[in-house]
Amino acid sequence: MLKTVLRIATVSILMSAALTATAGKKASQDLELNGTLQEIPGPSARCPSNFGGTILGYGDSNALGKVAFLSTDCITPSGTSYTFSDGRFLITTLTGEMLFASYSGQFVPTGEGTNFVFSNASFQITGGTGRYDKASGGGTLQGTEDMATGKGTIQLKGQIVTK
Repeated sequence: MLKTVLRIATVSILMSAALTATAGKKASQDLELNGTLQEIPGPSARCPSNFGGTILGYGDSNALGKVAFLSTDCITPSGTSYTFSDGRFLITTLTGEMLFASYSGQFVPTGEGTNFVFSNASFQITGGTGRYDKASGGGTLQGTEDMATGKGTIQLKGQIVTK
């Protein structure tokens, strides 16, 4: 009887340790990404407005290192501003790992030529590959863009949670 109790206790302890080890701890850290972008606007069948943008860029991040990114979004005119929605962001690190995010916000004119700034823009991390497989988090999206050339800057500030 004592041997049976000891075996059950030992098995319970080992199972508990195994579950704790496989569950993994979540780690949260500040995320900042500063980059340069080039947007190519055009027709997009996936967008209700039938108009969207494809954005290519690169930058540096405190949490991810040097990155390249690709994104697409839907663009809807709203007076002198533009709303961008249903944004899909793919960030690739030098190691080939990817981070996925969704985003939305507005472009508003600065009053200086064709220069616009992002307004009320945010991003939400939706996963990734490798160590970012179950990543979550999010934050604010800031930036500028010259609507005549498509050239601009982008800055993500927020939190990334990894497992």
